[in-house]
Amino acid sequence: MPEFDFRAPRLFVDSALSVGTHVPLERNQSNYLGNVLRLGAGDAVLVFNGRDGEWRADIGGRKRPDVLTITAQTRPQDHLPDIVYAFAPLKHARLDYMVQKAVEMGAARLQPVLTRFTQVSRVNGERMRANVIEAAEQCGIIALAEVADPVPLERYLAQRNAARLLVFCDEASDVASPVQALQAAQAAASGIDVLIGPEGGFADEERALLLRQPNILRLSLGPRILRADTAAVAALALVQAALGDWRS
Repeated sequence: MPEFDFRAPRLFVDSALSVGTHVPLERNQSNYLGNVLRLGAGDAVLVFNGRDGEWRADIGGRKRPDVLTITAQTRPQDHLPDIVYAFAPLKHARLDYMVQKAVEMGAARLQPVLTRFTQVSRVNGERMRANVIEAAEQCGIIALAEVADPVPLERYLAQRNAARLLVFCDEASDVASPVQALQAAQAAASGIDVLIGPEGGFADEERALLLRQPNILRLSLGPRILRADTAAVAALALVQAALGDWRS
């Protein structure tokens, strides 16, 4: 496991990073560093932008933190495993939780998918993006997951690359061992799409459409019906353990 400095505060900044670069702080970042963490001029933080790796930066400013000066790179840029997490959006706090956990589990792209029984019809992409950044700041992640625009299930299936493995988390599946099922599918995987449906389940015609897809794996998540946000964590953990970057 890589060496992380978990004690140093971490900030996402949307600026190019290199030695000697000066990065102005946004008001909320200045407030967080100065009033929440009680840091000031001369203290150091870690910063990342999702492109240039992680860097150490010195805080500058007289009355309050208002600028960072980049001093040294602490980690080169890495890349997330090629996992797309496709999901029927939930409401408010539960969607926030789902997004944060998907980021922690290493998803590279978050794709909201609208189904007949989806609980919400509008998705706040900016709020999802903010949750992606917050989760990355807290968990030592320096490659940011992409947030895609919502699409209907039919369009998502029509546009996706058929060479990718589609892991369809299906409560009706009779797969006894999800880990063994995923390991058996490894040779066919050219990137992985993990699909979690709404808590009302997929409509009959949606399930029929899914089962006609090439390179699909119906995956059971155990003997209990899980809430959608719990299913996200369970499914991504299984995929990472069997096919992703949890392997040695």
